[in-house]
Amino acid sequence: MAGEAGDAASQGAQAGMDMTWVTDQIAVGGGIWNESNMIAVVAAGITHIIDMQIEFDDSKLAEPYGVRVLWNPTDDDFRPKSPELFQRGVDFALNALEGPESKLFIHCAAGVHRAPMMTLAVLRAQGWSLLDAVKEMEEKRDVVDFADVYVQSVQDFMRSYEGVRK
Repeated sequence: MAGEAGDAASQGAQAGMDMTWVTDQIAVGGGIWNESNMIAVVAAGITHIIDMQIEFDDSKLAEPYGVRVLWNPTDDDFRPKSPELFQRGVDFALNALEGPESKLFIHCAAGVHRAPMMTLAVLRAQGWSLLDAVKEMEEKRDVVDFADVYVQSVQDFMRSYEGVRK
């Protein structure tokens, strides 16, 4: 029985780090918190990080390894999120993913709400349908929980984002 509670959270984990690959270039997961976990992230080939935690900024941990970090802090408060929060993340992600060897890790503290929410926005900006993006993440990372208010926030962002792209 020992360890079963953590098994779901670490499904798809890389080298002990709570990281699940959603696509060949995008992983989603929980907090990095320390240098040994940052080393695992770097060993997984991560070149860019979107850190959604309000609790901890990864920038200092990533700097010695040349990993670029967008600290995009937000509360996991089940309140609507601003289009600006998504715009910062999507701009960073799409720029990062232009490199064929680039790999992006989007995370929050537990990889349940905020990181999947931002990953949903990135996938939608890449052209994924809402249903396909949600299904892909839920199939690969069973701990994701798409709160209605967060999904609506992504949809609201996409309406303004798609309007700008036209």
